[in-house]
This record gives sequence, structure tokens and C-alpha cells, in this order.
Amino acid sequence: MAASAVVQPVIKVAALCGSLRKASYNRGLVNSAVQIANESIPGLQIEFIEIEPLPFINTDLEVNGTYPPVVEAFRQKILEADSILFASPEYNYSLSPPLKNAIDWASRPPNCWADKPAAIISAGGGWGGGRSQYHLRQVGIYIDLHFINKPEFFLNAFQLPKKFESDGTLIDPHTKENIKQVLLSLQAFTLRLKYGTS
Repeated sequence: MAASAVVQPVIKVAALCGSLRKASYNRGLVNSAVQIANESIPGLQIEFIEIEPLPFINTDLEVNGTYPPVVEAFRQKILEADSILFASPEYNYSLSPPLKNAIDWASRPPNCWADKPAAIISAGGGWGGGRSQYHLRQVGIYIDLHFINKPEFFLNAFQLPKKFESDGTLIDPHTKENIKQVLLSLQAFTLRLKYGTS
């Protein structure tokens, strides 16, 4: 009798982009990651969660242990996710204010990030957002995120061949393959941490 096939758990990924621009290259990376997961990575579901509606963090908005409805909804999305994908543009050698604001809201008690696997992708000039990634990794230590170490993904968006359309859509096949490798690593790491498998 044939052995029954092992059903792999579906990993739910919450994806956040640190840029609020609709044609942002980092937004384009997340949109591409969603498409890649849907088309070629069974068992991986990515939900792009908008952070623009979140108010500036202000503990005066916390009432009897509750948060404004838009913050509660965001925190619930993070809690329900198995792992996190950050697209982190570099602002003055660091992560962007909108992304830090979102991280801070979800870190309020109880910390929604705790013990979740995570990965970072970024696009920009020069080093492709690399310094923002290392700052984000520092933040992740305190909020108890577990980042994958390899592969790293830093994209110089302005080097040839052309990487994006003017609306932020990623068109470079090599870059898409690199994103896929990051997602496969995140999936395997999440399975290992949550279920002891890969």
C-alpha cells in the first residue's frame, strides 16, 4: 500500500512596504513577490498589508488596553501571519518613518511580532537599500523577529538592464528569480521554526 502524501502546511506571509508611493520600486517588489508566490510557490500565501492608514504612534490613543480600530485591524493581520516580508527603502541610512511607525504600533503590548520569521527585500540607488536592512535587523532583535540570513536581496534599481516600468512594475526576470529564492528560504525557515520541518 502506497504511503499517504504528507500535506505541507500553508504559510501565511504578511508583506509590508515602507514606501507609500504608488509607483514605488519597493512596492513593485512586494507586488512581484505576491505574484511569484501565487504562480510558482505552493503552500505560500502573501498578503500585502497597507500601512498608510495608521496614525502616528501615540500612546494617548490607547484606551484601557485597546487601540484605534485601524490599528487593531493591522495588529490582527500581523498576529495571524506565520511570517513577515518587509520591503524596506532606505531613508537617510535607515528605514522609512511609515515602516517604523507600523512596527512600533504592532510592538505595543502584546507584541504582535514576537517569534515570527521574517525576510527583507529592498530597492534603491547605490547599495539598493542595504543600510535600511541592517537597521531593520537591529530593530528586529528587540521585537523578537527572526530574520533569514541568506539570500540577501539588495537591488540597485537604476542599473541596466531596466528593472521597473514607470508605474513600479518589476520586469527584470533575474530580479524576479532572486525574489523567488528569498521567498523559498523564508518558507523553509518558517516551516522549520513552526513545525520542525523544511
